[in-house]
Amino acid sequence: MPELPEVEFAARRLRVAILGHTLAAADVFHPSAARHLPPAHRKALVGRQVRQVERRAKIQLLHLDDASVLEVHFRMTGDWAFAQVGDEAPRFERVRLDTREGLRVSLVDSRAFAVVRWHAPGTFVLPDLGPEPLGDDFTVDALRDALASRRAPIKPVLLDQRVVAGVGNIYASEALWLARISPETPANALTGPRQTARLTRLRDGIQEALRTAPATRYYNSGIHDGSPYDEPQDWRVYDREGQACARCGSRIVRYVQAGRSTYACGKCQR
Repeated sequence: MPELPEVEFAARRLRVAILGHTLAAADVFHPSAARHLPPAHRKALVGRQVRQVERRAKIQLLHLDDASVLEVHFRMTGDWAFAQVGDEAPRFERVRLDTREGLRVSLVDSRAFAVVRWHAPGTFVLPDLGPEPLGDDFTVDALRDALASRRAPIKPVLLDQRVVAGVGNIYASEALWLARISPETPANALTGPRQTARLTRLRDGIQEALRTAPATRYYNSGIHDGSPYDEPQDWRVYDREGQACARCGSRIVRYVQAGRSTYACGKCQR
């Protein structure tokens, strides 16, 4: 699933491609996409200029010249494909935006879980989100406050976007390994007066995991406009079940928490 670094990378690509363009047509090619972007909303997009593209958590927002907003969430397998109007459509194209300048932007999504919604001027409200993990607001004190009432294991708690925005399954596992914290540790056990050092390691681990993510990572494949990714998947702990821990040499284990795979070193992360 695309997480913060992947969505940020996608938003930057989209911004470079479409900023300042005027939408000429909007089409959908799957029933689920049509439910979220009905004909009246597609019609409302035509003639609107894209003034800003931003990311908040895992959400991409296209701000249009009439103050309406196009909200995009990739979910599990969404991504952008860019081409010229009239070119052959990419496989798994679910939503298409054509611009008067001749650009075609396609949302491709093999599982068809991605969501594209149009919001009339003044109606869009962000969900309840925690601080951006790479922003100035993500302090140790803010993390302590967010965890203080949480008794659940820290790994699934970190996936709650109200705690910290944009962190998903991969980077939660990576951050906990960096912090030497067991994914099963009760979240509020990290908030006591003697836990500041551990909590600081966790905050720093989250930031390091995100900052050192391969900037172009997306399922270790080529992006949909044909340009290959050349950075390897080199996780410290994620998806390395049975392999040696790079820190202590013990075996990495995998288990399930809240329906998601967790990877950890049983020796380093007691």
